[in-house]
Amino acid sequence: MDMKQYLDLLHDVYHNGFDRVNGTDKEDRAYQEWLTASSTRWVFWRQIRMNLEDGFPLLTTKKVFHKAIVHELLWLLSGSSNIQYLCKNGVRIWDDWPYDTYKKSESFQWETIKEFSEKIANDDDFAQQWWDLGPVYGQQRRKWPTQDGGTIDQIQKAIEKLQNNPYSRRIIVNAWNAAYVEKMALPPCHTMFQFYVANGKLSCQLFQRSADIFLWVPFNIASYALLTHMFAQVTWLKVGEFVHTFGDVHVYDNQYKQVETQLGRTPRWLPTLWLNPAITDIDDFTFDDIKIEGYDPHPPIKANVVL
Repeated sequence: MDMKQYLDLLHDVYHNGFDRVNGTDKEDRAYQEWLTASSTRWVFWRQIRMNLEDGFPLLTTKKVFHKAIVHELLWLLSGSSNIQYLCKNGVRIWDDWPYDTYKKSESFQWETIKEFSEKIANDDDFAQQWWDLGPVYGQQRRKWPTQDGGTIDQIQKAIEKLQNNPYSRRIIVNAWNAAYVEKMALPPCHTMFQFYVANGKLSCQLFQRSADIFLWVPFNIASYALLTHMFAQVTWLKVGEFVHTFGDVHVYDNQYKQVETQLGRTPRWLPTLWLNPAITDIDDFTFDDIKIEGYDPHPPIKANVVL
């Protein structure tokens, strides 16, 4: 497996996608929500399937920051919406949203986003004031609020179903809580995932409503592949497929040159994943229990986040 399906989709969006600003009557979300002036090439509804037994699907045509993938997944599994853990571990992928809020406040002292992240990591009082992302992914997965004031741990319930009723069609984890979407720094892009068991193998399907195909989709693929491996280990299953289903798939105009560079590169062999076999509880995984081995990518290709 060489990520060909992903690269084919990237090629399709870039070369065949509609241009929301210049080519159709469907304006870019930035025009509608006053967030950005970006032009966007987009397609609607696509799906790719990857056999996880063929290798770990970490993109090789550009270097992907896999340390961030592991730390973010552990953070999401913890149920936290506090970015201090990420900042302490040098992972800044969630900094843009709280930094944008901070810049608009009277407390802003012209710190760069890097300085902001360092203050979050090292100043507990500052972090307490500015870390919060609202009830995002982790909170919905581990502490979904109920009408009676309780919470539901969707992750633990999924594990229990896989252990006790693995052929259930209801092994679903949902992050799109309509009552809380407006309180989130970023409404969930990867909204729900479902597990499926056949022949002793665990497969996972992710539905992603909105997908930045160049910047974030490689990250999402690797993250959910890792999640599937972790779930498989703690439920005594082998891994099967990762199925990635997309709603809106797009490339922003500030990524066009980077996409051309990436599509011109030759894919390399995929790495392999090692998980500490002693771990039998999803909450016991630490960073040191997860290793990606044999990763030999092309150099990174930078692009800015579009908020």
